[in-house]
Amino acid sequence: MPAQNGDQDHASDWLDAVPAVIDTASLRPVPRISVQAFCLNDQTAKVAESAAEDRRMAKAHVKVHMGGIPAAIEFYAQAPTPNLMVLEVGNDAQKLLSDLDQLAEYCDSGTKVVIIGQINDVAFYRELMHRGVSEYLVAPVDIYQLIGAIGSQYSDPATEPLGRTIAFFGVKGGCGASTVAHNVAWSLARSYRNEVTVADLDLPFGTAGLDFNQDPLQGVYEAVSAPERLDETLLDRILSKCSDHLSLLAAPASLERTYDYSEASFDGLLDTMRSSTPSIILDVPHAWNAWVRKVLVSSDQVVIVAEPDLANLRNAKNVIDTLKQLRPNDNPPMLVMNRVNVPKRPEIKPEEFATALGLNAQCAIPFEPQLFGTAANNGQMVGEVDGRHAVSDMFAAIAQVVSGRSDGNKIKRSAINSLLSRLKRKSA
Repeated sequence: MPAQNGDQDHASDWLDAVPAVIDTASLRPVPRISVQAFCLNDQTAKVAESAAEDRRMAKAHVKVHMGGIPAAIEFYAQAPTPNLMVLEVGNDAQKLLSDLDQLAEYCDSGTKVVIIGQINDVAFYRELMHRGVSEYLVAPVDIYQLIGAIGSQYSDPATEPLGRTIAFFGVKGGCGASTVAHNVAWSLARSYRNEVTVADLDLPFGTAGLDFNQDPLQGVYEAVSAPERLDETLLDRILSKCSDHLSLLAAPASLERTYDYSEASFDGLLDTMRSSTPSIILDVPHAWNAWVRKVLVSSDQVVIVAEPDLANLRNAKNVIDTLKQLRPNDNPPMLVMNRVNVPKRPEIKPEEFATALGLNAQCAIPFEPQLFGTAANNGQMVGEVDGRHAVSDMFAAIAQVVSGRSDGNKIKRSAINSLLSRLKRKSA
């Protein structure tokens, strides 16, 4: 696609602005994101693989495929898109634009795209930017150009924070909010293959270490005790790796000290996590003080977990009314009912419970003591114990909603309703 005559000077300026040699000292570390590259030739694939091994890409989870955009379309028709895609394309501009339009049907809104191509033309570059492409590199590229292009997508102070914070809060002690939070985090990491960090904020009694079968020496306490030293390097050192895409910031679960924190004590930790991790699950303890309220108010999504009885209903109404007042421009909290259909226990029906709160219940997790007990005792998630169980599908559905992604290839909300119907029929 040739540049228009009026664009000749601008085209030359743009091409001249592309450096032949990158100043490696200016390269920014790439945050904890998922990157997938689809290359057309072996040389570009080798560059992508070498870039993945660079120290500045140490946090990123990178996979390299062959086949270019056609392979990406086929792949993402059945799989979630990553935080960032690198696509190598040929020199047919019209086919490239057509392929991009087709790929866009499968892309989540938060996915960034870096294209490596043969076409060296400013009008073509502008058309790509107009279609939402994040960056265009003229082939051939070297390792540092690729790292610089990826890192620049997350280093601009004007861009929104990378991380999305989802706070899970139980309206009554022992209602299972931590269990729900941990299972949703595991499902989110497994289903989307993007990086997830669980922060257990219940410092004296947190159970995330037990649930994920981890016994780290450092965690949340070290992060908030020295806010002046907290940065991404320190955060990386105190995180525990639970799986390829799931990390844990554990609570000390010790009573050797008291944990009296001010309203702003966790601000630095949340800001640091937001700058380096796409999805942050906050396991907030059942308490009501200045810092708990601040964490709930500042989170991108709040999930309220409750059991179907009167005390839970009263507490849930107080919490939801308060959060609606404190977060007038945000979506209302999401309601998850837990331990439904306990034998011989009088209960409020989930539909009536939700109606009294002016909400819709996202799902009603049934009472399954054998399933949850086995998972807890083994340090596993429900999906690891029985991935085909209806409860495992419920956690996947919650993960799909709290992720903030599009519904294109993910579990639809109607799936939750069908699960509820199936469980009701089984109970009857």
